[in-house]
Amino acid sequence: MSAFSQFFLMRAEDVRHYAVEVLHFFSPDDEIRCEEIGDGNINYVFRAWTEKDGRSVVVKQADQFLRSSGRPLDIHRNKIEAQTLMLEKKLAPDYVPAVYHYDETMAALAMEDISTYKNLRKELAENRVYPHLSENLSAFLAATLLPTTDLVMDRQEKKRQAQFFTNPELCDITEDLVLTEPYDNYKNRNIVTPGNEAFAEEFLYGDDELKAEVAKLRNGFMNNAQALLHGDLHSGSIFVNETGIKVIDPEFAFYGPMGYDIGNVIGNLFFSWANKAFTMRSQAQAIAALEGTICELYDLTRSKLEKEYEELVTFPLYRVPAFRKDYLDGVMADSLGYAGTEIIRRVVGDAKVAELTGVENLEQRILMERALLKLGITLIKQRAVICSGRGLTERFRLILA
Repeated sequence: MSAFSQFFLMRAEDVRHYAVEVLHFFSPDDEIRCEEIGDGNINYVFRAWTEKDGRSVVVKQADQFLRSSGRPLDIHRNKIEAQTLMLEKKLAPDYVPAVYHYDETMAALAMEDISTYKNLRKELAENRVYPHLSENLSAFLAATLLPTTDLVMDRQEKKRQAQFFTNPELCDITEDLVLTEPYDNYKNRNIVTPGNEAFAEEFLYGDDELKAEVAKLRNGFMNNAQALLHGDLHSGSIFVNETGIKVIDPEFAFYGPMGYDIGNVIGNLFFSWANKAFTMRSQAQAIAALEGTICELYDLTRSKLEKEYEELVTFPLYRVPAFRKDYLDGVMADSLGYAGTEIIRRVVGDAKVAELTGVENLEQRILMERALLKLGITLIKQRAVICSGRGLTERFRLILA
C-alpha cells in the first residue's frame, strides 16, 4: 500500500517522495530538493526541484485545521481551488499557472512553478513599477468573470457549476470578517490601532447610513450568484514580472457578484498608494504609477467587459442596450463598494496587510488609517456616482489634500 493512500499532513521530505511516487514528476534516482514556501494560515505550500536540469513543481496541501486557532476546515476547498485554476487557465491562459494533478485523498494540488514571478504586494513595497499591470489585471478580470455568468453560459450548466463551487466555510469567513465585524464588533475580534478607537466608533460602528449600504453589499455577496469568483484577489495572490502576471490561490472561489473580485484588486492597490503617501513621499514616480494603475484598471476593466459582452452575449433580451448598460453599471458600482469593504476590513479587522503593519511611526499610521477609512466609506456610499477611473483616484487625492 502506498504511503499516500490515506490523508496525512505532509512535510518537505514527504513531498519529495510524493513528487516521485504519485506525481511521477521526477525519477527515483533524481536528486530532489524541497522546501516549504507558503506562509498562509490554512494550507501548506512546497516547491520541489532538481538542481541538475531545473525541473520544478509546486505542491499545495489543504490543512484540516486553521493554523492560528485549530478551527476545523473542510479540505474540499482544495478541489474547488484546483477546478477554479483549471477553468481560469482555459479562459485566461496567460495569467494562471498550469495544474498538473489534483489528489483528492491527500487534498493536494500540484501545479506549475511560477518562481520567476514575484509577489505583487512586495514588489510594490519596493517601489517597482510595472507599466503592464492595469492592462493584464483588467484582461484577467474580464476574461474570467463575464464568461462564467449565465449571460454567456448555458443556464443549466451554470447552475451545476454554482452548485459545485458552493464554498460555505470560506464564504462564512468573508461574510464575517469583511462584511460584518468591521461595522459591528460582535465577536470582539477587531484590532483598532491605539488612537483610532473613537474614530472607528463614530465613523464605522455609529454610522447607520454606512451600515445600510454595507448590508446591501453583504446581501449581494451572499445571494447574487453572478459569476465564478477568485474570492480573495488581493495583491498577495497576484505575482508579477516584466512580462506579465500570474494569479494564484483561488481557494475562496464561489459564485458571487463580479464586483467583489474587481473591488479586491482595486482596494489592495490603494494600500500601497496610501503607504507611500504617508511614509515615502519622495517616491513620486512610484506614487504616480500606482495612481495611474488604479485609474486605468477601473477604466480598462469596464471597457474590456463591454467588449466581452458584445462578443459573447447573444440572448436577445440581454442585448438590449439599456439592460447592458444597467448590468455593467451595477458591476462597476459593486466593484467600488467591495473595494471599500476590503479597505475598511484590513484597517480595523484582524487580518491586516503589510502596508499597515509595517508602519512603525504611530502618528503616521493613525493618519494613514484614517485616510483609508474615509476612502472606504466614500467608495461604499458613492459607488453608484463614481463612474470613471479619474473620479475614483480624485476621491483619494481630496482625502490626502
